Amino acid sequence: MPRKPPHFSGSESVESIIRGACRDVSKILGMQEVDENHLRIQAFLPHADSVMVIHSETGREMGRLTRVHAAGFFTGLLESKTGPFPYRFRLSQRQYKWECDDPYRFPPLLEEADLIRIAKGEHWEIDHCLGAHAHPMDGVPGTRFAVFAPQASRVSIVGDFNDWDGRRNPMRPREPFGVWELFMPGVISGAFYKFEIIGRYGEYLLKADPYARYSQKPPETASVVWHDQTFDWHDEAWVRNRSRTHAADAPVAIYEVHPGSWKRVPEENNRMLTYLELAEELIAYVKEMGFTHIELMPLAEHPYSGSWGYQPIGLFSPTSRFGTPDQLRTFVDRCHQERIGVILDWVPGHFPKDPHGLGNFDGSFLYEHSDPRKNWHQDWKTLIYNYGRLEVQNFLIANALYWIRDFHFDALRVDAVASMLRLDYSRRDGDWLPNEHGGNENLEAIEFIRKLNHNIEERGLGAVTIAEESTSWPQITHPLHEGGLGFRYKWNLGWMHDVLDYLSLDPILRSHPYNHNRITFGLVYAFNESFILVLSHDEVVHLKKSLLSKMFGERPQKFAQLRLLHTFMYAHPGKKLLFMGGEFGQEREWNHDVSLDWHLVQDPMHQGVQRLVADLNHFYVATPALFQQDRLASGFEWIQSNDPERSVFAFIRHGRLSAGFVVVVCNFTPVPRHRYRIGVPRGGLYLEKINSDAIDYGGGGMGNCGRVMAMATPWNEWSYSLELELPPLAALILEPAQA
Repeated sequence: MPRKPPHFSGSESVESIIRGACRDVSKILGMQEVDENHLRIQAFLPHADSVMVIHSETGREMGRLTRVHAAGFFTGLLESKTGPFPYRFRLSQRQYKWECDDPYRFPPLLEEADLIRIAKGEHWEIDHCLGAHAHPMDGVPGTRFAVFAPQASRVSIVGDFNDWDGRRNPMRPREPFGVWELFMPGVISGAFYKFEIIGRYGEYLLKADPYARYSQKPPETASVVWHDQTFDWHDEAWVRNRSRTHAADAPVAIYEVHPGSWKRVPEENNRMLTYLELAEELIAYVKEMGFTHIELMPLAEHPYSGSWGYQPIGLFSPTSRFGTPDQLRTFVDRCHQERIGVILDWVPGHFPKDPHGLGNFDGSFLYEHSDPRKNWHQDWKTLIYNYGRLEVQNFLIANALYWIRDFHFDALRVDAVASMLRLDYSRRDGDWLPNEHGGNENLEAIEFIRKLNHNIEERGLGAVTIAEESTSWPQITHPLHEGGLGFRYKWNLGWMHDVLDYLSLDPILRSHPYNHNRITFGLVYAFNESFILVLSHDEVVHLKKSLLSKMFGERPQKFAQLRLLHTFMYAHPGKKLLFMGGEFGQEREWNHDVSLDWHLVQDPMHQGVQRLVADLNHFYVATPALFQQDRLASGFEWIQSNDPERSVFAFIRHGRLSAGFVVVVCNFTPVPRHRYRIGVPRGGLYLEKINSDAIDYGGGGMGNCGRVMAMATPWNEWSYSLELELPPLAALILEPAQA
């Protein structure tokens, strides 16, 4: 009976390879030194009948491997006096012959320093290590794959390059770090792949890559190997100075956009615009309308279009619905060249339970909490991140920095912050788990948010975060060193709900003190945080009606009140955000599957609203009194807040010192107010800069002929006063004429 060659893998090891049950195949497959004169090469190649080993550099045949198992396990003992050498296989099957490199001849890929940083949860460029990276090794074209799956029994890379057979390319575990890696020769940019994982209890899982740079277009779910070429940015000056574009004393007027439904191409089966088409059409429109920023609803890859991107799976993968990652970069670059900032909606609060996603990733609660009282979002039927796990913090913070670093986004609007901060968010008593002090504060999420904002402040090159937070949680936008959470801005959802509720009322009911206070209450807390006033997408879906349809009354009154709403928002302290369609009075609710109703702008009433919003934007940007002191109580002063019977409000917005002031007067009833007197701080001529009832805006044309003189007639505590013609359901903005 012949003696087995030294180090030959026994039948038990061979069977484990063939079954795909071997944890570390690098101890069996590839080249191993037997003694000073012999090398053993072993391979699992189920599609080959014969295997010849070829010296990669010389092309010399080094020896043939023997098939020792019918399933395709080959082994061979080769003589070599020089030790290990680079090799490849020449394979044959019937009449077919081809050559390929052996993935298991390449050494470990990741540096131990990187693995240690990953284990500590402190690798802020972790996406450079994990995921798929198409780069040659030893001159061999291919892709380096790596994934974090510490509880997995085995991880394989599968794709169209190996017939999705998880037995063929098991990955090398890097113990004790929980990382699996493998270089796949010949796999290049554009290949589809997933990770086949055997979980801790033997279950088979097929997962998309959490760090994939690109993904198949839904409903397909594979990750895509994507090699980003060096992108030629042209926005260096913008990035260098962008902190000024969203500063507390800067004008910020945001156009919120869902890229898939802003505009479609009906003659091409109602298809969505691409990133490049949006770069042409959307940027030109935003510039014409005078907005300073575009906010894009989430672009991370997501399986369900009806989530609008708020249930992402591929956090590092710009959705392929609109084009490639470089085409998205082109869009952002062109925005910056036109001096338009770009904000991205970012979703670190939850993720969907789709089987190819992050849930139960390696057969354990890797990304989500294990306790159902903390891991399940009852409203959205999604999983909640385990913010107390350092690797999860690392994953999310590195992702935030990725969008800022690699795509030059100027800000991240962080979704659903309220749900992150509170353990009892949308939960009944008994359905939530108190913190260690017995309270409802999610201490782990608070720590994560502070760490997130610290890292963006330190590494984000002037980029900032914006909180979508709907409660009275304190110090959301206060600096970290003051004990705050460190966001630059917070959405003012309270103001939005109060004003929209007020405008939905019959004007007769607006005089009631409770309803009257809906307009004034926002000023009680307006300077506690740095706010963005929002009229967002959330208010025009799910049977809430469009902004126009929310307004009380018949059609002319609805348009008048929409114009009044826009003017009041631009005059009120706080930065501005308007969801697409609101700027021209979209009549129906927003539908993510179809285009906005652009034909409406041919109608004079809709065209008038659009013209007003454009004029408001341009006037706002040119008028420091409307933005310089948004954060300071000294920037606002009531003139008239106690006239509920006539529902008239008047106030002053002050700029800094020489920046001057403007006077704002709003009539929230359909009754014209003739010779309505208000006090003002200065005499002389006042110019009527904005009148929402102007004929050009679709109004009735009532007003003050563009100017009015302030007389030395005291009124209340003021030494001067104006006598005004107040149009019905309209707002005026007046500015003292330059001396």
